Amino acid sequence: MPRVRTGESVVARVVRVLEAFTPDDPALSVTEIARRSGLHVATASRLVAELSAHGLLARRDGAVRVGVRMWELAQRASPTLSLREAAMPFLEDLHAVIGHHVQLGVLDGDEVLFVERMSAPNAVVNYTRIAGRLSLHASSSGLVLLAHTRPEQQERALVAPMQRLTPNTPTDPRQVRELLAGIRRQGYALCPGFIHVDATGVAVPVRDGSGAVVAAIGAVVPNDGNAYVHVPALLAAARGIGRVLASH
Repeated sequence: MPRVRTGESVVARVVRVLEAFTPDDPALSVTEIARRSGLHVATASRLVAELSAHGLLARRDGAVRVGVRMWELAQRASPTLSLREAAMPFLEDLHAVIGHHVQLGVLDGDEVLFVERMSAPNAVVNYTRIAGRLSLHASSSGLVLLAHTRPEQQERALVAPMQRLTPNTPTDPRQVRELLAGIRRQGYALCPGFIHVDATGVAVPVRDGSGAVVAAIGAVVPNDGNAYVHVPALLAAARGIGRVLASH
């Protein structure tokens, strides 16, 4: 594999270019890509040109975007594709019942990655989005996933610095441990005002045919003390998704 003089591989630099794009900034200038990736502008420009030639990036209206070819390749091999397909009918029904945000998240590293989200024009504030990420300790889906992951990953998350997003965000390891134990005991996470003071996140685990937790299905509703009423609907949707996953 070719390497630059610093010892960093070309592939590593390509990854830095691709990681410059975010859900909030899907179109960037080459200069901004260079700044975010920490690369020289000439290097970033060369990599963008090569990636664009292969369809992995695309230039339009003076900006660079992720290309259709990248989406195509991701769809072919995505491990979340069958999960999303199994979940969609249940998410649609759940959204019709709840009327606010419903979402499907998976554990990716030390964050929760949201692979699907449904919303409504007048729904309560929600910072999640498709292909967006949140910290495990702050989100209901993240806490559900953390509660059911390997002990060593739980410990790694508990010793890492935890950002306080609101006065209600749990940042003390002992408090988070108690939350995780409660989630395993009661089967759901309830997070009033953890990410935004006006919203409550509520989530439950989704299990595959072997009983392993593979995702979390959640809702973001007003922080009015009534979020718990949505737990039965979430549990029913999670069981339905699990049955579909087990049948494949």
